[in-house]
Amino acid sequence: MSGRSPVLLSAPLDGGYGIVTHATPFHPLDPSWPDQPADSGLIQAEGMELKVADCLTGAVPLDPGPGSGVAGDAERILLGADIPVRRGEGGWAWLVVHVVERHVPESAEALLFVDPVRRRALSAGHTACHVTALALNAALAPRWREPARTDGLGRPDFDALAIVSSRIVERGSRDVYRVGRSLRRAGFTAEGLADDLPGITATMNGLLASWVAADAPVRIDAPSPELAARRTWRCDLPEGTVEMPCGGTHLDRLGELASVTASLELSPEGDELVVETRATGPALSGEWR
Repeated sequence: MSGRSPVLLSAPLDGGYGIVTHATPFHPLDPSWPDQPADSGLIQAEGMELKVADCLTGAVPLDPGPGSGVAGDAERILLGADIPVRRGEGGWAWLVVHVVERHVPESAEALLFVDPVRRRALSAGHTACHVTALALNAALAPRWREPARTDGLGRPDFDALAIVSSRIVERGSRDVYRVGRSLRRAGFTAEGLADDLPGITATMNGLLASWVAADAPVRIDAPSPELAARRTWRCDLPEGTVEMPCGGTHLDRLGELASVTASLELSPEGDELVVETRATGPALSGEWR
């Protein structure tokens, strides 16, 4: 996970500089759905070795006409939540902004190194998060009456209909679901959910163990390498191929994991379900540099 690329832009930021290169192996934080944290790593340029303290999504409004681009746009670059449109909106250049401590001259040749240990641990957490969502849908399927939406395996899509927040961590994730009146109106039966949690958890973990044992292939498909390109996560599970939009990073196969396990907790009021996912594997720990 490294690359070489010229520097296009070096913009002053609070306490540092935002470096934009023509190409990069770094995965930035997506402000539209900030579930996966940004990569960390190093940039080497002009005899300096700089730690990448953060990696953000940036955008610059494009002037109409040929030849418009990002060079010289340091004063117009917007970052993260300050971007007024969704990623991929036309009329904007979408950028990966590497946050470092010192200025790197524009046109300098940069070597970029992603921390592979952290990237792999986050990729494992994201892959585990997706398959846990599918297992959750399967385990809760008997609680639905004519659901308005189904997942890629044809099961009621509790994950999509009830998700409030998702946070990918190294080797896992934490997902929060709202079990409120709108979900009940959509056809979900919440009565007795607390008492059924042990059985639901056992069903989920049984499915997860079988999918890991099947070594299901995982891939990300995209029409182009641009940051704004729509990316689709696909996994060839024994029950069928599942796909969903996803801009994160992932493992290549579920067999790269030793296990994926889920734990569930329902709030005392019964209106919030928290699902914690943990992934284990021989290559998910260690140190870099």
